[in-house]
Amino acid sequence: MAESAIEAIRLTQYAHGGGCAAKLRLGELMQVLGAIAADAPTAPSDEVLVDQAFADDAAVVGVSAGRALVLTTDVIAPLVDDAEAFGAIAATNAMSDVWAMGGEPRFALNLVFFPDDQLPLDILHAILRGGARACARAGVAVVGGHSVRNADVKFGLAVTGEVAPGDVLSNRGGRAGQALVLTKALGVGVVSTAIKNGVADPDEAAAAIASMTTLNRGALHVARRFGVTACTDVTGFGLCGHLRNVLRGSGLAATIDLGALPLLPGAHRHVADGLLSGGSRANRAFVAPLLRWADGGAVADKPSGDGEADLRVSLACDAQTSGGLLLCLPADRADDAVAALREDGLPAARIGALRAPDAGEEVGAMRLVAPC
Repeated sequence: MAESAIEAIRLTQYAHGGGCAAKLRLGELMQVLGAIAADAPTAPSDEVLVDQAFADDAAVVGVSAGRALVLTTDVIAPLVDDAEAFGAIAATNAMSDVWAMGGEPRFALNLVFFPDDQLPLDILHAILRGGARACARAGVAVVGGHSVRNADVKFGLAVTGEVAPGDVLSNRGGRAGQALVLTKALGVGVVSTAIKNGVADPDEAAAAIASMTTLNRGALHVARRFGVTACTDVTGFGLCGHLRNVLRGSGLAATIDLGALPLLPGAHRHVADGLLSGGSRANRAFVAPLLRWADGGAVADKPSGDGEADLRVSLACDAQTSGGLLLCLPADRADDAVAALREDGLPAARIGALRAPDAGEEVGAMRLVAPC
């Protein structure tokens, strides 16, 4: 098929939801997983170091003295129209779970869902080529996979990585007094919605794709140098949703400086125009009971579009795909870590702090400081 014909195909029109915004809602997922744990508990195993109990990004299992495997899988629907870019984004997103746990991805299996009665196989070739190239950049060997004929396009990886048991970064590792550092800009969800609706500028789309195809490997290596103790990658549940999981695992609360959040080009404009995905709106509704303004006032569970602070709350709940790492770092080393991350070309920022819950405040609570 001619390259021009392939480029004319809008891949986002072959998906009901895009990227990690198509995940099941966090509240619904927690309900189902809780029911499974009660009805069919997993057999205990001394080899399981990290499981689903605190919604970590991947499982970790010990296999020998000093060696553990990181196990994860992630499949997404197209959120950009370029097939090769979509493949690279999906692969980068899947591998990120391993880096978020402190490990290094080693091997991957392709997972592809494709309507071969609607789209040419050249599109599938481009998707797999993009994924293979992203894996090659990460030093990950693609060793097989599985395909399903499906009405919607979806692609992702099952990834196996390695980590020393003492180097695991789980949601249970946060410490009161630590700083929160975010390594990538927010706004992927709203920009991808703008792409699907045909209103994103080319420069905005290019910046979002560049962010989503940036490996989190370098960010993890920098974080190690500055004493990171907990980490998560910010994906479908948004910054607040993933931070909630860290706080729940670590028994803490947090303060977030909304004005410090790094944003992708166009994100502010498009969220002001109401281009939030259903997943992003659900994220905000789910975490709203945990959110309070610095003066103690409640944060609305629905975006009102009324003012800068409300827009930034929506962006803090925006469903990301292949987002950055949220790092828990010693407060006295956080600024140096941010500087080192920026030297590596990342738009990193210090966005808040971990703290013990105040009297009467529940674990997982987030106090939001409005932008000046």
